[in-house]
Amino acid sequence: MISNVRVESAVLVDWMLRFADKILENKEMLTALDAAIGDADHGINMARGMEEVRRRLAAYADEDLGALFKTIGMTLLSKVGGASGPLYGTLFLRMGVASSGKSELTNGEFAAAFAAGVDGVRQRGSARIGDKTMVDALLPAMVALQRALEEHASLCEAMQAAMQAAEEGMKATIPMQASKGRASYLGPRSIGHQDPGATSAYLLILSAAEAICQAAQPDAIAEASSGG
Repeated sequence: MISNVRVESAVLVDWMLRFADKILENKEMLTALDAAIGDADHGINMARGMEEVRRRLAAYADEDLGALFKTIGMTLLSKVGGASGPLYGTLFLRMGVASSGKSELTNGEFAAAFAAGVDGVRQRGSARIGDKTMVDALLPAMVALQRALEEHASLCEAMQAAMQAAEEGMKATIPMQASKGRASYLGPRSIGHQDPGATSAYLLILSAAEAICQAAQPDAIAEASSGG
């Protein structure tokens, strides 16, 4: 049984550093996905934003999780262009509000903060499941996380479930016709292409699962990564 872990600033910093690495490693793939249905800049924009997040977190010492989330959110809001900057910025800013003044989060508090962030993305983008956006990965991940915790899973186990749900949601965007964003102008031509926003959102959840499982049990990271 994987032990539980309280989410503190070190875990969140590890999460963001892992996410930055994954974005940079997959920059060309994300850009290629976006080229098929958008502006061909998702990978470029996300890489620029996450490089700046990584730079700012290198000297991060504040234990206030709300401040940490705000730093991440404001950085992405200012450095990532297109639609992704405001959406990712909103995700982390909303998580920051939910975590304000706290040095650590319990399972339920982390799930509530994540839910607040996802709800912010949904409101900001006016998106829902089936619109072929990052919500197609984020919302299933949120639901899977909450359900697993209700069934008394550890946070690592719950994040593994969230990761699998995000991956399924990402892949489900391939046969969809986009109804939001620039891709919506393509009509049926958007069918057959995986959404780049859902893909980066999956990488975000995968990174969170790795960081949380690593904190809970060093050997668990292999199990967390096996699903991706």
